[in-house]
Amino acid sequence: MSSQMLITMDDLETAVPLNAALEASGYSTSMFSSLDDARGAVRRESPDLVILTGAVHESHATQLAALARDAEISTLALLEPTDSERAERVGRLGVTETMMKPARPDEIVETARRLVERRRFQERTGIIGESPAIQEVLVKIEQMAPVSSTVLVQGESGTGKELVAKALHDLSPRRGRPFIAVNCAALPETLLESELFGHEKGSFTGAAERRLGRFELADTGTIFLDEIGEIPSATQVKLLRVLESRTFFRVGGSQPIKVDVRVVAATNRPLRDAVSLGEFRDDLYYRLNVLNIYLAPLRERREDIPLLVRRFIREFARAHDRIFRGITPEAMERLVSASWPGNVRQLRNLIESMVVLAPGAEIRASDIPADILEGPGTLLPVRVLNRDQPGHELEFILRSLVELKLQVEDLRRRLDDQPQRVRVIELSDHAVVADVLPEGDTDGDEPVVYRPGMTMADVEKAAIEAALREYRGNRRKAAEVLGIGERTLYRKIKAYRLE
Repeated sequence: MSSQMLITMDDLETAVPLNAALEASGYSTSMFSSLDDARGAVRRESPDLVILTGAVHESHATQLAALARDAEISTLALLEPTDSERAERVGRLGVTETMMKPARPDEIVETARRLVERRRFQERTGIIGESPAIQEVLVKIEQMAPVSSTVLVQGESGTGKELVAKALHDLSPRRGRPFIAVNCAALPETLLESELFGHEKGSFTGAAERRLGRFELADTGTIFLDEIGEIPSATQVKLLRVLESRTFFRVGGSQPIKVDVRVVAATNRPLRDAVSLGEFRDDLYYRLNVLNIYLAPLRERREDIPLLVRRFIREFARAHDRIFRGITPEAMERLVSASWPGNVRQLRNLIESMVVLAPGAEIRASDIPADILEGPGTLLPVRVLNRDQPGHELEFILRSLVELKLQVEDLRRRLDDQPQRVRVIELSDHAVVADVLPEGDTDGDEPVVYRPGMTMADVEKAAIEAALREYRGNRRKAAEVLGIGERTLYRKIKAYRLE
């Protein structure tokens, strides 16, 4: 499908060769010089990308960026070297990506292609966001979709785990085949096994006829097991057998049934902790955790909130046949700063209620409920035990001690896994000094120093700097010694401006 791109003519020296390069690459292009022409082109042509070639600080460019943002059109801004201090401001306007001049036309074409493909991928999956966390999820989906390996999706409730599972299915060779979703927490223990594996007639009271289980219904397709951490121990054993052999027995049956099904599981609590507590089988955990995707909570990717808010406003305005102008800047600022314990699901439900109930066809700060602005309490959640139950205080103390022990053991295990990478040089009341070392090296020259007042971001930045210095800018080796992927390292280099 041909892509339509709009190019501003603020910098003709850049715009003209870029236009030729895009057309040579098979893209349809339009060049314009006025804001009115741009508005008309956006309405008329529904472009896939707007490229700002210059004057990003001027009114017409900022208005065009806002126009593209509200229409959910990706924007690429080409900045002069003197505009570097404006890059952050441009980002707040909704510009998807920036590039510094001078840039070769082929480099700009490649970036434009990537932005268009990213937006189409988001539209196809329904996973919306421009934050690094969401982009990393999208990359993983692209990598994992073509294979049949089991995937474990982890993230808090409301972050969109089922959307990820559907995307993995829709982009896989199994598309068009069954996609069966099972909420393991919603089924009582007595029915869960029958729901998953089916049952034979007369196998238990009420089993008036044979029933196929979800695994059989998902044959040749994908089964999504949501809240996998809630399944009881007996069912965990049978699920492990299915993952190992793709074979199972119906309840009350004697004939093995073999299925060709891909398993995508999801959990809103760390399964590793459940394994340590003895609540989840470690062998099942390792079978599920072949491939892993983590969905960050909304509070850790606040830059995605305006994009989600505008998307939901348009969606519900159409669904409820309302003419809705949008949201005021003050209201948007308050939504961005809220805590969102319910994540995207909570945000979506709130926007629907405000689109229906907000007077004046616009969301204002006064329309936002007070509990959203105040956020959750600052106290940690505490399990309230039955005071009439003997030993309830002792149970609470024991559980707290076990959780603390698990945290200490997890920290020790992580250090043991990478003994060659971090060495503590000095530990005192004033500072902690550690060294990032390559494998086999015991004489590091560049210590990473922690002093009171430093944030985790400061420590991370210092560690990355030390690793890059140690390997003279070799990002691959630096990523290896830091224990992170090259893509993640590149993103952090940009975030900390270490280029």
